Amino acid sequence: MADRNQHCKACEGEGMLADDEGWQYSCPVCGGAGSVAENGTTKIMEVDENNRLLD
Repeated sequence: MADRNQHCKACEGEGMLADDEGWQYSCPVCGGAGSVAENGTTKIMEVDENNRLLD
């Protein structure tokens, strides 16, 4: 079992997220792995004023 401190907080360790319509997609924070490295390699994405991800 993985260390609880390494679980991705965005997807709660599942590796998948879902939008309002139920479409599932890979978590952009952990890249679908469900865990993040402790060395700080998590990529911070750009967001607009409404906290929407910018592509």
